[in-house]
Amino acid sequence: MSMSEPTSNAIRVLLVEDQTMLRGALAELMNLERDISIIAQANNGRDALQLAWQHIPDIIVTDIEMPDRTGLELVEDLKQTTLKARVIILTTFARPGYLRRALDAGVRGYLLKDRPASELAEAIRRVHAGQCAIDPGLATEAWAAPPNPLTERERQVLRRASVGRSSSEIATELNLAEGTVRNYLSEIISKLGAPNRIKAAQVARKHGWL
Repeated sequence: MSMSEPTSNAIRVLLVEDQTMLRGALAELMNLERDISIIAQANNGRDALQLAWQHIPDIIVTDIEMPDRTGLELVEDLKQTTLKARVIILTTFARPGYLRRALDAGVRGYLLKDRPASELAEAIRRVHAGQCAIDPGLATEAWAAPPNPLTERERQVLRRASVGRSSSEIATELNLAEGTVRNYLSEIISKLGAPNRIKAAQVARKHGWL
């Protein structure tokens, strides 16, 4: 992680991205904008929350898929605090489920990484001014998509199961009984019409529900 001193009256931005090279390049590009300053950087959602408390950014630009708390988990964490930072998702995923979850959580911007850096800078300005910066086509697709059938706890369980955690390990991590975890997995598999937890995770990821 690294920091730069904010310029006078610049929009203070916390950048959260687990790919070091990409994060560094984005920070350099944004710092070229006279009215934007990257005041802190993090490579996961857990560190980002701590840095948000330390630096009180105006805007948080975050990826979705990251270790130690995803971008969407970071958004949910921020909702439980008094921090006022507005969030922009910057991701490779144009999945309706991800966008719908982001919008439901109060995210004000959703951009894809294949867009020009100038669009990110403009999105930061718009969101800072109280507007939204979401691709209209993606937004329409998101609201037309079927709703996520999984609860937050089911997502937590399935996310861990998808990377090979056993029911016992998941139970320990989430402070649940092992039988409760098995019940969650059974319910998840039933909801998604999958033959097992691995296929269930594939279905959930395809729709952006996980």
